[in-house]
Amino acid sequence: MISEDAGFSTKSVHAGETRDPQTGSVITPIYETSVFAFSSTKELIEVIGGGAAGYVYTRYGNPTVRAAEKKIAELEDAEDAAVFSSGMAAITTTLFTLVSSGDHVVSTRDLYGGTLEFFKNILPKFGVEVSLVEAANFNEIASSMRTNTKVIYAETPTNPTLKIVDMAKIAKLAEKKGLTAVVDSTFASPFNIKPIRLGVDVVVHSATKYLGGHNDLTAGVVCGSSDIIPKLKEMRKNLGGTLDPFAAWLLLRGLKTLGLRMEKHNSNGMQVAKYLAKHPKVKRVYYPGLRSHPQHSIAKKQMKGFGGVVSFEVNGSSEKTMKFVENLKLCSLAASLGGAETLVTQPTASSHYFVEEKMRKEAGITDQLVRLALGIEDSKDIIADLEQAFNKI
Repeated sequence: MISEDAGFSTKSVHAGETRDPQTGSVITPIYETSVFAFSSTKELIEVIGGGAAGYVYTRYGNPTVRAAEKKIAELEDAEDAAVFSSGMAAITTTLFTLVSSGDHVVSTRDLYGGTLEFFKNILPKFGVEVSLVEAANFNEIASSMRTNTKVIYAETPTNPTLKIVDMAKIAKLAEKKGLTAVVDSTFASPFNIKPIRLGVDVVVHSATKYLGGHNDLTAGVVCGSSDIIPKLKEMRKNLGGTLDPFAAWLLLRGLKTLGLRMEKHNSNGMQVAKYLAKHPKVKRVYYPGLRSHPQHSIAKKQMKGFGGVVSFEVNGSSEKTMKFVENLKLCSLAASLGGAETLVTQPTASSHYFVEEKMRKEAGITDQLVRLALGIEDSKDIIADLEQAFNKI
């Protein structure tokens, strides 16, 4: 048992897990089973009806999965959490739980491509309207409210231009209007920011990224109050976006080193951003840790560190940008982030490939934009790789 005021890494290691009573195993076992047996029908009815603790069917719940939920809830300072088979499963299940036909959602325009696709093309099929607004313009967010608005949704930092949303302001607006404030905090991680402390109602993550941390699992998580999370789990049960127990075990393993990894991601992010900001072949750098960032003061106020993602525009053509990316050797061309390895992409050819060109331009996503997801290698080696690639263009 750990105390409530334990440090982040102590919680990362111990929260949500207890020594296995049967074997003494220090590590939570993988309960790789689809069903759980009972000694009597009465016992089954008590568990399935919620009158007694236990598990019935892994789509409903599982001990390994539950341990991961408890650990993440502790790290986010949330009352509870629900894990999912992917980040998109977490996001879509959250929205389907919170809104119904005839409702309205206000969301920042700067979003992961999959989320944007869901808001633009899927939710409207179910009679839900979505207004997409400028992430850095709070007045535009506030003026977009309607009588039927139910949710304010935001990413911070945003993907891929790393704009910062003032979460305390969003939370106060939502409280004033009686709405639910939902924030995708994937790029920050609970190490760098605590949205619930700032008044946000629901926090979502693609746990595939920093929470897992090793590029070896796909998962999502939603954190919130003990009122909201059971409703999400009921929707998860019906939609089927359940996390597999083995993936939950990998997530538990990854979470143990989250604090250590984030310190290195943050350090690499700052050092590489400063290097890029001085480079003659770089037109612009997007990183909230730089004083030149338009929302640096907000980031400094609400974040402990600024993360391991740095985006920048190459000072040249689309072809030169592509040549730069393809000449990297240490940094792999791959569309993810948050793992031990440094990954690089052009968002127009990966996360935002299916986003219409007009919307990409409105969000500042050009063909020259490069998203660098820094791993935990030594920064001098990452910078050396970037330098040799710049020399090729």
